[in-house]
Amino acid sequence: MYQVQITDKDAGQRLDKYLHRILPKAGSGFLYKMLRKKNITLNDMKADGSERIVEGDSVTIYFSDETLAKFGGRNFDVSGTKYTEKESISGLRHTGNAKERITERETDYIAAYHKISGVHILYENDHVLLADKPAGVLSQKAVQTDISLNEWLIGYLLTSGAVAEDELSVFRPSVCNRLDRNTSGIVLCSKTLKGAQLFGDILKNRTLHKYYLLYVKGVVEDEHLIEGYLIKDEVLNKVHIEPVNSNDSANMYETAQKKMHAEHKEMKSLEEIKRSYIKTGYRPIKVEQDKTLLEVELFTGKAHQIRAHLASIGHPLLGDPKYGDMVWNEECRKKYHVRAQLLHAYKVVFPQLDEPFGDLSGKTFVAELPEIFMRVSDDI
Repeated sequence: MYQVQITDKDAGQRLDKYLHRILPKAGSGFLYKMLRKKNITLNDMKADGSERIVEGDSVTIYFSDETLAKFGGRNFDVSGTKYTEKESISGLRHTGNAKERITERETDYIAAYHKISGVHILYENDHVLLADKPAGVLSQKAVQTDISLNEWLIGYLLTSGAVAEDELSVFRPSVCNRLDRNTSGIVLCSKTLKGAQLFGDILKNRTLHKYYLLYVKGVVEDEHLIEGYLIKDEVLNKVHIEPVNSNDSANMYETAQKKMHAEHKEMKSLEEIKRSYIKTGYRPIKVEQDKTLLEVELFTGKAHQIRAHLASIGHPLLGDPKYGDMVWNEECRKKYHVRAQLLHAYKVVFPQLDEPFGDLSGKTFVAELPEIFMRVSDDI
């Protein structure tokens, strides 16, 4: 038998989702069958899996040690260990190889925390963390061997004692919004399930306001709100912008699809080329001789949206190797030593929130501009 008392970190999720987390190798059909047979109970009562677990709830699993080990994987190491009603997931004892594997994994996270430098914590509470990511750091892994802000986050939480290694089997803290490797600025990180749910909701509902600072080519004197359709080439990882007010929007999209498909024979179908509605607002902060410092607000959040949308109206981002002006980029590289896109996620504004996030309600957080922006400015 195994029994665990739900903590604040796990509260708020459905019971069936929680069971999938601690018994990742068990199928849904098996888990629902065990619930029907009361081999798994919630507060010693029959449950169907749709219940929302709350802090203080008790989940009891009447499985043999062998069955726990089979369906729990690394969550349950039964060699020399017996489970009682007093033990929780954070209090499980690990022995032998299982302990060695977890220790090795923990060491990797802590190594990432020490290896990635220049990350500043703008805000932290029990559930969330706002990190100011420097340019050059991945938000999340692209390949298995990468080290990203995600690993830095877990390493930081392990080092500070905010999370125990065994708790990673139930919920793994993570980055909730991605910035390109060479984009600096504010990244939202969840420490708990409640934090992940909060960020998921406000990002999906677009109630979190996100602002960026960047230099673009040319003079921009007026504030504008621009819309369009973003057509993505999955093979090249590049997008094309189609104006939203086009008189022949459908034909333009079909033509772009066929052109991309003809250029990349490895594409299986035209459906691999997707179109998404985008909306971008911008206003000039400072107009200089050949460039303008813009504040951009994202009303939709699509990959490459800012870079491609501004390039499509004749104001490419400084240093952008994919959508930028290559001649101008080279001039700025020689003059200012700009080697990557100058794009900084500098501000977020939270909506009104209920507890336990009252401390974030209506708050604004700002990440200072990187030094390269000062170097590029004509005022220096």
